[in-house]
Amino acid sequence: MATIKHNAERLALSAGIDYASKHIEKNPQKGILDIIDLVEKYMPSTKHDETYTDSGNAYTNFRRFINDPDSKWLKYGTSLFNDLDPKILKTFILNLGFEAGYCGLERARTLRDQYHLNFPWVILFDPTSACNRHCTGCWSAEYGHKLNLSFEDMDKIVTEGKELGIYFYMMTGGEPLVRKDDVIKLCKKHKNCIFSAFTNGTLVDEAFCKDMKDAGNLFLNLSIEGFEESNDSRRGIGAFDKSMEAMDLLKKNKLLFGTSICYTSKNYKTVVSDEFLDLIIKKGCKFSWYFHYMPVGNDASVDLIPTVEQRTYMYHRIREIRSMKNKTQIFPMDFQNDGEFVGGCIAGGKNYLHINANGDVEPCVFIHYSTANIKEVSLLEALKQPLFKAYHDNQAFNDNMLRPCPMLENPEFLERMVKETGAKSTDLASPESVDHLCAKCKDYAKEWTPVADELWTASQKAKKNA
Repeated sequence: MATIKHNAERLALSAGIDYASKHIEKNPQKGILDIIDLVEKYMPSTKHDETYTDSGNAYTNFRRFINDPDSKWLKYGTSLFNDLDPKILKTFILNLGFEAGYCGLERARTLRDQYHLNFPWVILFDPTSACNRHCTGCWSAEYGHKLNLSFEDMDKIVTEGKELGIYFYMMTGGEPLVRKDDVIKLCKKHKNCIFSAFTNGTLVDEAFCKDMKDAGNLFLNLSIEGFEESNDSRRGIGAFDKSMEAMDLLKKNKLLFGTSICYTSKNYKTVVSDEFLDLIIKKGCKFSWYFHYMPVGNDASVDLIPTVEQRTYMYHRIREIRSMKNKTQIFPMDFQNDGEFVGGCIAGGKNYLHINANGDVEPCVFIHYSTANIKEVSLLEALKQPLFKAYHDNQAFNDNMLRPCPMLENPEFLERMVKETGAKSTDLASPESVDHLCAKCKDYAKEWTPVADELWTASQKAKKNA
């Protein structure tokens, strides 16, 4: 429950953001630095925080970037204030930063010490398994298309989550916007939370953009796999044009959005090319999630798994895009290759968990095994399930954070954990045995290990010499 002190701090931070934002247009550098000072006052960092590095905490690094008049991040930060609705941006800072990133993490740390379990700061859940697409390699495509979480189920997840300090919720699917009325209703009921939806964009229209503005605490991740040919080959004819139309609407309404991209052996170069990035930036994208293709499901195509050389290319290319020397105005995140920045695997409740449309509480969106259902137990009880405890006791699965996953890079761990805990497949359409799943990853893991070790050694050496 929020205290008087908590509410007062939120109000003060809100007022300060309003004041500083008014000065951004006249002096972007000073305005953004003022906001950094203000945020640090109410969200102080310590050496125990995940943001702390050898060169200082996140605020120190932010100031260093902004103080450089030629910095790409000064231009990027200015674009956020110029391109986004002020209410949207302020709510993003307050709910994702203050509530989830600061207060929520402090609560999670306390609970971790108390229970000796993982406690997440973000929950992913599927409002529905229904979707108007059937994309190759999509984890949700394996569940079937007739499952739904009721509004009451979703409200329970968020209500119980807030009691555990969780204020960040990402909606996956299926296509979550099939349930757009309930999504908006949930956002409006829990105004101090931040919500995000992974969507193909086909259901984004003017009315929904207005609803997003009214709610103020929802942003979108549009799924796209490259230009029209490569995108529509996985997502269906016309999917690319629909995504472009959705971006145009979101940009016009000054709403925050980015992309969600599954990179495969077929599209990996295209989705990080200058031409593709220039297109989505022009359309208004501010960030991009990159997900390594996972061979999930009995019928998954192993041919789409990136080769070791292709993954290495992605490792270097994403870092190049983020570098100060590169002027590309977007922030890319690589779910697999950025393990070194989050301590390896973040699943099993360490930083996040996934609840499918049947209510099964799973360790990861890519790992469909569980022994707990949110319709039958509380969220706290689900976190105590044996599979999650096994994650807690085994993470990180090795000392190389470029080999984070217990399935893709360490399949022997997932095999053992699932068997020892008695976890069952949650894929109701075509249950996949853990042996079958992990068998598809063993050769890959063996090939990636020496390359990952070489990259990891070089990365650690570079940090020491920086």
